[in-house]
This record gives sequence, C-alpha cells and structure tokens, in this order.
Amino acid sequence: MYCIIGRVIERKVKTFMVKRKKWPFITGGVILFLFILYWVIVYFLVSAALVPSFMEKLDAFSEVTEKSVTEQKHTTDIEKNHKTAIEETNSWLKTVKHQRYTTVSEDGYKLVAMGFEPDAVSGSAVSGEAAGMHRTGSDGHDWVLVLHGYTGWKEEMYPFAGEYCRRGYHAMVPDLRCQGESEGDFIGMGYTDSKDCLKWIQGIQKLDPQARIVIHGQSMGAATGLILSGMSELPDAVRAVISDCSYTDAYAMFEAKIGDWFSLPAFPLVNSARLMLMLRGGYDLYDASAIEAVKRSRVPTLFIHGSDDRMISADMSRELYEAEACDKKELLIIDGAGHAQAQDKEPDRYYDTIFRFLGSV
Repeated sequence: MYCIIGRVIERKVKTFMVKRKKWPFITGGVILFLFILYWVIVYFLVSAALVPSFMEKLDAFSEVTEKSVTEQKHTTDIEKNHKTAIEETNSWLKTVKHQRYTTVSEDGYKLVAMGFEPDAVSGSAVSGEAAGMHRTGSDGHDWVLVLHGYTGWKEEMYPFAGEYCRRGYHAMVPDLRCQGESEGDFIGMGYTDSKDCLKWIQGIQKLDPQARIVIHGQSMGAATGLILSGMSELPDAVRAVISDCSYTDAYAMFEAKIGDWFSLPAFPLVNSARLMLMLRGGYDLYDASAIEAVKRSRVPTLFIHGSDDRMISADMSRELYEAEACDKKELLIIDGAGHAQAQDKEPDRYYDTIFRFLGSV
C-alpha cells in the first residue's frame, strides 16, 4: 500500500518538475506574444493617425473629422458668416485667373498647388519657371502661401486666398504632402511640410524675383509656417507669418488627443509611436516643434486663436507668443471662436488685424 502511494507521489513530483522546466518557455512565449501584439498596435496607431489612405479604410479619417466638428462652436453668427464666406468664394472662383502647379519634394513625391492672380491685373507681366511651375501674372509682388491643417486639403483654404487676392496679392495654395492631390507616405505634422513648402517659396521667387511673401497657415498649416520661420534656409523674401490656431509641437498634440481620437492612454503609446514613425516615416515627432522654431525666428509673426478652441487650446498660442524671438509679434484671441473658426466668428476684425499687421512690417 505504502509502495503504491510512494510511486504515485513520485510520478506527481516528476510531472510537476517537467512542467516547472517548461514554465520559462511558456512565460517567454507569452511575453514575446504580448511584445509583438503591442508593436502591432503601435504600427496601426501610427497608420491610423498619419496615413490618410489607411485612415479611410479604418474610418479613422471620418471619425477624427466628426469629432473635430462636434468640438467646434455652432452659433448662429459663426454659421452665417461661414456660409457667406463660402458663397463669396464660389462667386470669386468663377472669375479669378488661376493655374494648377506641380513640383517635386526632396524625397521624390509630386506636390500640387493652385495659384490665383490678384483681382486687379495690370501693367507688365511677370513670368518665370520654377520646379515645374509655369505662369504669367500681374505687376504686383505681394504673395501669400496659404496652408491647410491636419487631414485637410487646399480647397478649404480658398476663402483665405480670396481675401488676399482681393487686396492685390498672388495666392499659392498647396495640398500638403499625403493629402488632397499631393503624394506622400505620412502626414508631416509640419516637419516634412516645412521642407516641402520651401520648394513652393523658392518657386515663387523664380516666378517673381521681387516677391514679398506672407505665410498664412491654419492649425497644422500654422505650425508649418512657424517651423519655416525658424529655418536658416528661409529666404529673406518671407516677410511675415500669420499663425492661426497652431499647436506648440506635434508630440504634445498627440499626447493631448490620443485619448479623444482612439480611446488609448498617451503613455507609453506616444513614445512608442514616435520611435515607429522614425523607423517608418523618417522623421522625429520632436522635430515637428513650432515652439522650438519660434525661439530662432526673426520673421514678424501674428498669432491668432479662438478662445473656445477645444481641439488646440488657445494657451498654446499664448506659449508660442511668449517664446517668439522676433522683434515684431502680436497675439489676437477671438472670444467665442472654436478651432479654426476665428475668421467666421469675427471676419472683419480677423482680416483687419492681419492686413494692419502686414502693413506695418
């Protein structure tokens, strides 16, 4: 009897020891699986935030857009002014002289922009050729480069172009890389976009060697303009930046919005996404920093923001204004405006402030 019990106990002990030897392999396998799963999640997160074609497949594009719309202000005056601006823009588009331009980025992507002539065309023609751009124009030398925001496209910036053209400016309105008609791999969050926009600026200079250029950007387009302002390669022909509702830097932006957009914790996912983007996209989120750029800027800059912006806090424009190193700077906060709505909340004040500022630089 005792012998039988002893053999049973011995078998149990041997079985336990065999299983115990397997535990490190099982544990290691589980850890490896979780590690791979984590990086798959990070891979999809980067794609869902920065690759429009992938965003569309996941409906992430429409979800981000929908959340952005719900976070905006929907007051009667904003909606009325927005409708008026669209109607005026549609009428202007029927008569304005315009031209589609293309150029190629440093890394080989085709970039597309639409150019518009000033409303009053007279005098001798300005003609030229720059990076695939061809046009003949008027005698005016004032230009504006108008830049859209995250997941945006050039057409939504046409109302701004119309305002500048009515005041005698030539307007160049590009699709930023990977958006609209422009090619690309990842949305640049202002970093790769700033390098691309140097191409447009250099192109404008070849078309018009006497060009005086203003950069007017909204949201990510504003961050692009600010990053440009801190670049040593920026030509002296750029005389001002109009920054409408910029973020301080892309890393901080994703930290703030990843929970809202994807219901995920910022830490450690944003850190991991930064590494993944460096490997896949070739740029560092830390480099997409408007606040570091303005510390080096010498370009007169007007910062504009809506007080009720729930997408990008107006405090970010205040931080940028304080950090701005240029000699001439201004900050305009439009009370009651949501994200990218300052021009619709108080259009007269918005444009009067811009053109007064430009008249002083």
